[in-house]
Amino acid sequence: MDKPFFIEGKKYTFSDYFDFNCSSEEIANALGYSFDTRCIDFPLSKKNTDRTETMRLQEDFYQILPKVSLNSEMAKRDFMIAPVLWTVIRWVKAKISVEYPIYVDDKLSGSLDYLIRSEQQLVVIEAKKGDLDKGFNQLMAELIALNKIEGKDFPEFLYGAISIGELWRFGVLERNKNAIHRDLHTYRVPEDLDQIFLIIIGILQNGAHLHGGCLGQENLKVPTT
Repeated sequence: MDKPFFIEGKKYTFSDYFDFNCSSEEIANALGYSFDTRCIDFPLSKKNTDRTETMRLQEDFYQILPKVSLNSEMAKRDFMIAPVLWTVIRWVKAKISVEYPIYVDDKLSGSLDYLIRSEQQLVVIEAKKGDLDKGFNQLMAELIALNKIEGKDFPEFLYGAISIGELWRFGVLERNKNAIHRDLHTYRVPEDLDQIFLIIIGILQNGAHLHGGCLGQENLKVPTT
């Protein structure tokens, strides 16, 4: 059943979900999905070249970022988010679509900032106004839209990442359960850049299954292969 924040006859874009004054759980429920925050055990890439590249990029960030005015969303996207993705596609067979358009219905339409396609798919978006929580609401809508346009033969999990440049957070849509899981952890740039990079490559190269045991809660585990 629709929640009151959906107005009959109005068309909603993904960015509208950022502005909704309600919880992530309420938004997910209104779209027919469950929502929780939990530890997600992502795989880590084991390529030796990964660490070399991320160390180089980390050094670049430490040298360049103090010289760049990062007081706009575009600046953070160009100087902090895009370089991470450039580095990723140097070491994994993947393609990136920028401003990828999706239309499902009047409640789900718009463009994904970045859609990375490999063995798995990863949606990456920048959170407006530096707000990771509301940005995740927008990411949920985009993952749900992507789920609706993908065929049944597509892998069981869809992955997303939300970033404000200095921080990243990941999430997973579990297709067969209509469930969205937000990772409890956040990762810093440039301090945790190596971890971010290894998680993204691990996501793109691997599947996932449920695994018990994070602080007494069922943990979503993404195994290495």
